[in-house]
Amino acid sequence: MKRVLITGAGSFIGTSLEAYLSQWPDQFRVETLDMEQPSWQDHDFSDYDTVFHVAGVAHSDTGRLTAAERERYFLVNRDLAVETAQTARAAGVKQFLFMSTAVVYGAGAPVGRNRIITKDTPPAPVNLYGQSKLQAERGILALEGPEFRVGILRPPLIYGPGCKGNYPVLRKLALALPAFPRVQNQRSMLYIGNFVEFLRLVIEREDRGIFHPQNREYVNTSDLALRIAAAHGKKLWLIPGWGWALKLLRHLTDLVDKAFGSLCYDQALSQYPREYRRFTLEESIRETEGTL
Repeated sequence: MKRVLITGAGSFIGTSLEAYLSQWPDQFRVETLDMEQPSWQDHDFSDYDTVFHVAGVAHSDTGRLTAAERERYFLVNRDLAVETAQTARAAGVKQFLFMSTAVVYGAGAPVGRNRIITKDTPPAPVNLYGQSKLQAERGILALEGPEFRVGILRPPLIYGPGCKGNYPVLRKLALALPAFPRVQNQRSMLYIGNFVEFLRLVIEREDRGIFHPQNREYVNTSDLALRIAAAHGKKLWLIPGWGWALKLLRHLTDLVDKAFGSLCYDQALSQYPREYRRFTLEESIRETEGTL
């Protein structure tokens, strides 16, 4: 039996993994630890085979933060993560998994351009979230040894039932608007049902390394909006000719590039010895929208 501790209570990914692994009570025992209380340091880590660290300050518009809020990114995303890894290693935990992000590679390409991250792409974060996560990665990897296996997870945008972030915003637009811009872009995404299966396999195999899981299919923003609307039986008209307008609007807000720019992982980065992508894009949208 694998004994798993999820450090960080209430997260979308942590609760999803705990629920998923509960299907195999004879193979996994999962507990969650609230990292917001100093008492976490008194918790006995020696009872676990794997620690999955998901606690962190969520991605936001770092340009609008106070100095104290900016400092908190590094106190939580970097310092707390490294301290947790140190505690796990000292307690004899075999495997430590750290929830990082694709944001360590920087921003996506602007509207009208493409960007594909390959094995040769160096990390180059452009905001506090990415910088703090990358610094945490380096601090944790420095602790790795024969008896302490470190896994760094750099997924793209994760979505699924109850998720937060960009997906719910797009969903609201797709269901509220009669029409939507037709754009030609590509983005890597990862359905939570595929991600928890990936995590199950990594824990089962006690793997180490830097991982880039993603869906089999790249996503086009316009097509995604269309699929969301269709899942609810709604007709959404895609209007071409918005390229010039979006290129102008991107100078006013970075939300344009986040929604309509391109950012992909090379599919070769996401290969794994065992198949983890249980859901197609179509199935994942219907599951997320509760219409499967």
